[in-house]
Amino acid sequence: MKGDFMSNSASPMAETRNSVGEKLQGKYLTFKLADEEYGLEILKVQEIIQMQTVTRVPRTPEYVRGVINLRGKVIPVIELRKKFGFPSFEDTEKTCIIVVQIAASEENYVVMGIIIDEVREVLDIKAENIEETPSFGSSINTDFILGMGKMNGNVKILLDIDKVLSVQELSDLQRMNRAE
Repeated sequence: MKGDFMSNSASPMAETRNSVGEKLQGKYLTFKLADEEYGLEILKVQEIIQMQTVTRVPRTPEYVRGVINLRGKVIPVIELRKKFGFPSFEDTEKTCIIVVQIAASEENYVVMGIIIDEVREVLDIKAENIEETPSFGSSINTDFILGMGKMNGNVKILLDIDKVLSVQELSDLQRMNRAE
């Protein structure tokens, strides 16, 4: 009896991995930041633009580079390196801005730019290649990580761009947007 039960069911770990993968599978824009590769759900990406002059705004957090004029609309731009606690890096010809739409609430979106080191490619990541975010202990917040994409022997950190900034940080950026 016990043997029959075991042969007819997948392990709880495999079921969890499959359900996470099923939910997260799809197309991701991958990019390089520091020495790691990350992915953003392609549906969150509005466009990718070349690095341009960013107007600094006084009294903003260190990770906020400033604002840019994107076809007549002023949008905030953050340095993802600084937000993640990585050392600053001189902009290169590969540095660019990914313009994303972030859900500030159910009916409210913030359009903003994130500065990254280099765009890589768009990948279609299948369910079997996505795993849950490993636990790093209770003191480390990984809520902004959707999961880990395994591609060609490498790991891509799949970001939940809606959670990279806290609700308070998003609120502050929205106010900055309205003040411009």
